Amino acid sequence: MTNLAALNALVPAVAAAEFMRCCGARRWAERMTSARPFATEADLFAAAEHLWSGLASKDWLEAFAAHPRIGGVATSAWSRAEQTGVTDAGSDVQPELARLNVEYEARFGHVFLICATGRSADEMLNELRRRLHHGPAEELRTAAAEQTKITRLRLEKLLTAPYEEA
Repeated sequence: MTNLAALNALVPAVAAAEFMRCCGARRWAERMTSARPFATEADLFAAAEHLWSGLASKDWLEAFAAHPRIGGVATSAWSRAEQTGVTDAGSDVQPELARLNVEYEARFGHVFLICATGRSADEMLNELRRRLHHGPAEELRTAAAEQTKITRLRLEKLLTAPYEEA
């Protein structure tokens, strides 16, 4: 059984939990679960993006809340791996990231969200500085686009995870 086939065969509660690992918006996970079976990986990715773009801002905020701060304590193995650029950062970068994360959250009301995979701490810090100049609506859309990238990468990881047949 391929991993896509295994994902398609999971009982709904387990499938929803697996989708929640990819994106912390419950409505998105429920809709992805209901959209199964996916004929191809491309269909899975297209559905993920389509369903994400159709959610309300409260759903986006729910997904953002499932992420640790950049440079903060990552609770999942995926988050830790995604933020390796920060763990290797110099001692001058981490306090600045922490300070600007607080400023960002006070300004926008949610965690600074960036697809950290493959980015250095300096790159993320520069992006954080730049995005602090956004208006709230623009930043919400920017963060939602970053969530789309993160979700795609996590769905790819999900497809490579071992599954037992349901």
